[in-house]
Amino acid sequence: MKRFVLFLFALSLPAIAAIGQESEMSIEESYLQESVENMIIREQSRADSREMKLIALEYIGDAISRGNKGDEVRQALEYMGLEGILNRGRENGRLMNNYPDVRRESVRYLGKMGTEAAKDALLRIIYYDNEPMVLQEAVKSLADIGMDDNGKTVATITWILQKFDNTNPDNLLALSAIEAFEKLGGRGGLKDTNAIAMLIRIAEGPYVRPVQERAKQALVNIRRSQAKQQQEQQQQAQRQ
Repeated sequence: MKRFVLFLFALSLPAIAAIGQESEMSIEESYLQESVENMIIREQSRADSREMKLIALEYIGDAISRGNKGDEVRQALEYMGLEGILNRGRENGRLMNNYPDVRRESVRYLGKMGTEAAKDALLRIIYYDNEPMVLQEAVKSLADIGMDDNGKTVATITWILQKFDNTNPDNLLALSAIEAFEKLGGRGGLKDTNAIAMLIRIAEGPYVRPVQERAKQALVNIRRSQAKQQQEQQQQAQRQ
């Protein structure tokens, strides 16, 4: 009954949001709306049905677009990102809540959050998930967030690539990783030797030609950026 009431209230959220756009809300009213929204999202994300979780994701997308990137939203996304992996529901011994599409949308929205906590959630999801379409989106989201001060993000992406390369190489996952390496490497280039080795493996391994060519181009771009950085460092040292 509680979930049914929340569902009915959730259906009214677009109307509430529209009213809020027409008249400026006070800080208290805005806070109240966000608190109610977070409560509904939390309950829907933990519902049993796939449909309810997809509705939760729609509200999360709207919440993020309005700047609601709080911890409750992140927790809901992480919970759904692990749906059927760590958060398992069984009936007569059969897994009932394996929803790869829910997990894929969850990791996509974590990328849109763009926070360090969202990045950590993505790294955790990648460690446990084995579904290529979820992993592809998670890698893209990590690249969009762009945080890797300790090198853990690049190392995790390299690890999942190696895992698939040893068993069932996936072209789309490889392509996502190539683009992520370039983004995360930034202006200074990629410095993780295992990641470089993986790019070489993709360029020469069992991948379709467009993916191989993309890996070769990434290696060229990385060499150029590193050479440019070294040149700038030398010039700066000479000026000093």
